[in-house]
Amino acid sequence: MLTWLQFLLVLLAAVAGGIVNALAGGGTLITFPVLTAVGVPVVAANMTNTVALCPGYLGGTLAQRKDLEGQVGRLRTLLPAGVIGGLIGAWLLQVTSEHVFRFLVPYLILVGTLLLAAQPRLKAWLDARAERRGGSVSERWSLPTVGLATVYGGYFGAGLGVITLGMLGLTVDESLTRLNAVKQAISLATNVAAAVFFVFSGKIVWPAAIVMFLGSLLGGSLGGRLAGRVKPGLLRQIVVSIGLVVAVAYFLT
Repeated sequence: MLTWLQFLLVLLAAVAGGIVNALAGGGTLITFPVLTAVGVPVVAANMTNTVALCPGYLGGTLAQRKDLEGQVGRLRTLLPAGVIGGLIGAWLLQVTSEHVFRFLVPYLILVGTLLLAAQPRLKAWLDARAERRGGSVSERWSLPTVGLATVYGGYFGAGLGVITLGMLGLTVDESLTRLNAVKQAISLATNVAAAVFFVFSGKIVWPAAIVMFLGSLLGGSLGGRLAGRVKPGLLRQIVVSIGLVVAVAYFLT
């Protein structure tokens, strides 16, 4: 059972994660390490984090629902891939031993951190590619590539959005704004599928999950109000720095 001080740390981390997700993305790089720092085993911490942060994905999808108009056919193909990928990733986590996942954690955090750091360049590359490219592009490769991204997302969520957006940019001829809306919907499907799987695992630390749920809602609201006042680039640099420090700390422990 967590102490009141540990609950407070988890709450503050969730608020910070909600703010970061609203402004730049990468909130998992804050919330997951705090859960493990207060004594939650790494596999249970990952599962608890996934369940607790579902509202943030829902809010992001609803905020961009207008950009999903006219993309029903695309969503009918890719959302099931997100669900299946999320379930596969969740199952892989379920069968991964605590020892093995502990070994993988610093590498996973490092991957998520580097992806977040590369986000501006990825966005610029996708923008330039969209301007240069003409004619129709086959989307047949979007299913397997997005599917692989969502398997990773079901296993460990940090960087899921960046990976998914990159896969969509490679295979779908569409504006970045509309691709981002599809990415949000796929991330929601992946996260919810994994969360439903985890709910029946018996490993969710529900008191922490409830506190994080409330904290992420508050953080998301604050992040929305701060948008335009805080530079996302600066916030991204801070989160990337935190992610690198956390990855090194896990490597050394």
